Amino acid sequence: MRLVLASASPARLSVLRAAGADPAVEVSDVDEDALLTAHPDADPARKVTLLAAAKAAAVADRLTGDGVVVGCDSMLLVDGELVGKPHDAETARRRWKAMAGRTGELLTGHAVLRLAGGAVVQEAEGHAGTGVRFAEPTDAELDAYLATGEPLEVAGAFTLDGLGGWFVEGIDGDPSNVIGISLPLLRRLLGAVGVSVVDLWTPRS
Repeated sequence: MRLVLASASPARLSVLRAAGADPAVEVSDVDEDALLTAHPDADPARKVTLLAAAKAAAVADRLTGDGVVVGCDSMLLVDGELVGKPHDAETARRRWKAMAGRTGELLTGHAVLRLAGGAVVQEAEGHAGTGVRFAEPTDAELDAYLATGEPLEVAGAFTLDGLGGWFVEGIDGDPSNVIGISLPLLRRLLGAVGVSVVDLWTPRS
């Protein structure tokens, strides 16, 4: 079964590879801001799911043959505000000052499209939410973290599986979801389109 990941995220790819799959990677060209602007009344979980579905659909439109496309989108919900990638150090700094010592919810939308002859024949979507309890980094620690560039291009300005892991006190829920793709949810969605995860495993050397 050909598996295609509609995401440029190396963290998502790493999670899937560690779980036995070796997907091809196709990056979508979805205008995330435009899509969110078009759905101002959608709740946070719906927003990330809409983004995931749009990314999967954009990639599926380019493909031929049979296979499965997986799209994901992650954002952090803190105090009712949904935030994505900060893109610059000052935005990341403000977000860390606001969330340090507090708890947020990392939401990841998932969309799975099954293709036959290049056409979408089945689809499933959903979202996963995981609570994240943040530490309170010192000013020096935060300066050093921002200087690495790591938090600038990740949802919520932090990682669990990288340098940001030093500043996460704990999580409540699925850890793979915090990294960007929920394995438990993805297994259920794949099952909904008739694909068993064991069929995606690659031989171990």
